[in-house]
Amino acid sequence: MLLQERLNAFVQLGNYLRAFTAGGKRDGDDTDTLLSQAIQEAGMVNPWFTEKNVMMALSAIGRQLEEQNLRQWIGMYPLPDHTEHKNATVGVVTAGNIPLVGFHDFLCVLISGHRFLGKLSSRDDKLLRTIASILLTIEPRFAERIEFTDEFLRGYHGVIATGNNNSARYFDYYFRNVPHIIRKNRNGIAILNGNENKEALERLAGDVFSYFGLGCRSVSKLYVPEGYDFSAFFEASQGWSEVIYHHHYANNYEYNKTIFLVNKIPHIDNGFLLVKEDTSLASPVAVLYYEYYRDPALLNKKLKEMEEQIQCIVSDTWDKLPSVPFGKAQDPELWDYADGIDTLQFLLQLKGA
Repeated sequence: MLLQERLNAFVQLGNYLRAFTAGGKRDGDDTDTLLSQAIQEAGMVNPWFTEKNVMMALSAIGRQLEEQNLRQWIGMYPLPDHTEHKNATVGVVTAGNIPLVGFHDFLCVLISGHRFLGKLSSRDDKLLRTIASILLTIEPRFAERIEFTDEFLRGYHGVIATGNNNSARYFDYYFRNVPHIIRKNRNGIAILNGNENKEALERLAGDVFSYFGLGCRSVSKLYVPEGYDFSAFFEASQGWSEVIYHHHYANNYEYNKTIFLVNKIPHIDNGFLLVKEDTSLASPVAVLYYEYYRDPALLNKKLKEMEEQIQCIVSDTWDKLPSVPFGKAQDPELWDYADGIDTLQFLLQLKGA
């Protein structure tokens, strides 16, 4: 397949996903039925995968696959037009924290001309298979380049594996003899200057609450100026108050609230989120950590020292380190690579047997 043919297939997939998430479902359409069933099944397997969250992920992918985005992205690389003579098999081990978190790796492998061998998380093993099936209805020639397995990966020339810090140590050892990308735990943080308006704080609330805060790009920690008043942030967060009606989220909220109260740990409670001063970056579900800062230069130095723990910095005003605007944490561009590792550049260096 030529690069243009691969590109066209993903453009058409994007067209379909944007129509689907915009409410363009057609009664009796087999593809729509297939995807709707996958969304329901995904929610039964993983209760965190509500229909709203899955549709949010599909919408973000649909936007990424707009033709101008794809062309801007692949235009940054010397992608070969034809790769049949040297395409490699790339084993991809996905995480299951948020819906379709492995799609970007799927896209990268196929757009670069390689063969995708996926081992999906048991917490998210329906959705990507379904998206792959839809892609095959658009471009059947991808059939020889897409395989899913429930067994140990075999016959690969390179590996991309995503997990937590514990699984990363296993992956590093197991895949030590082949080129690999191993991703670990990281977190999103936000930096406020104290002058944000309601609209900015509403966008920030989306970065905190989207996917119940389970994404590696979810904001789990705020850096705020000394004396910061959280009342404006709480007011701007009211649109997300429905999270407390989710059984698992509510259990986490009640558990952490009990721990704070019993141990007399200072915190702020707005009825669906607990905000606590803490130096850690990773906060539990239903808890948001914060830390005061006085000197931006000192904060910048501190963040540089923790850069391997940070997935993204969210801010409308911070210009000392790379950051994304409020509201963009869970809607990254195609070139916003996880852990700052350029996946496509890695794949361009792989060769088959």
